[in-house]
Amino acid sequence: SACLSSRIPFGTTVTRERLYKVGALEGELRELGFRHLRVRLHEVTGDQSMARIEFGPTEIERAFSERDAIAKAAKRAGFLYATLDLEGYRMGSHNEAVKRALPVIS
Repeated sequence: SACLSSRIPFGTTVTRERLYKVGALEGELRELGFRHLRVRLHEVTGDQSMARIEFGPTEIERAFSERDAIAKAAKRAGFLYATLDLEGYRMGSHNEAVKRALPVIS
């Protein structure tokens, strides 16, 4: 799987704490039996962050039914909030915001 730093948005400093949060939550989700997932870190305010969790298409419904366990795991990992990305897992989703910010050149 890709380096944990790919779960941190472009322009956000990669720190041990941020990498730990992402890695800890991904580890707990794997312990719950999920296999196809990514935890994307987003800053909320100050040192508070949100986990945007992407699950593969075969696991997204199960993730919704296990939302309490997932939310508790996110809190243990140090996240203020946990969200389920309804578009599911997709490579490079952090780049979507960068692409939208770029000017269109014709």
